[in-house]
Amino acid sequence: MGFIYPDHAAESDYGHAARLLGMDLPVVHIYGTDLHAVPELMDLGSPAKLAQGAALLAAQQPAAVVWACTSGSFVFGPDGAADQVDRLAAEAGVPASSTSFAFVHALAALGCRRVAVAASYPRDIAELFANFIAAHGVTVAAMGDAGIPTAAEVGRLTPSQIRDLALGNDVSGTDALLIPDTAMHTIAQVDELERLLGKPVLTANAVTVWEGLRIAGIAGRATGLGTLFEDSP
Repeated sequence: MGFIYPDHAAESDYGHAARLLGMDLPVVHIYGTDLHAVPELMDLGSPAKLAQGAALLAAQQPAAVVWACTSGSFVFGPDGAADQVDRLAAEAGVPASSTSFAFVHALAALGCRRVAVAASYPRDIAELFANFIAAHGVTVAAMGDAGIPTAAEVGRLTPSQIRDLALGNDVSGTDALLIPDTAMHTIAQVDELERLLGKPVLTANAVTVWEGLRIAGIAGRATGLGTLFEDSP
């Protein structure tokens, strides 16, 4: 499978996941303004930009393609995000998905119905993510936002800052904690965060990799990537 990743921030997470899974996870890049604001995100996830990404992946002959961007998919709303992946699949000629739908499908696979969200985004963008999740039948019991305006800044968060974000926004009575930004380095911390919180922690880059495996029909269980890669079908 192949991944279309916006700009540069935490793409090294895919190499980390590839080593744990023992497989190749090719990543190509498209570019735009990395501001977490609706007009910029809609441009980043536009059909023309994603067509560029599909063309860059064509030489790899992927069995599936995933748009590795949460905000650049959920910003279109549930119907618009569905249309986005349909267009990407038509362009790539293989099954396609996005990080936003990866969260929805991962929650369904784990049977999680009530969640907390620890978002790095500004409040208005974080609310759009919560609305997207809620539109797919999941209760968002609590949501915190760090108010970080750009992906580049998110990519510079330290493991300690990410841990504090997770711990500060988890609430009791939820089935999982969601950390939705693919610009955040989280693959190496998933196991630690799950041990600290005692529940599944779904992070953007981890669910994106899992979604690629799912739609490509590839088995990909591994340790070090959290409950999602150990227990879900």
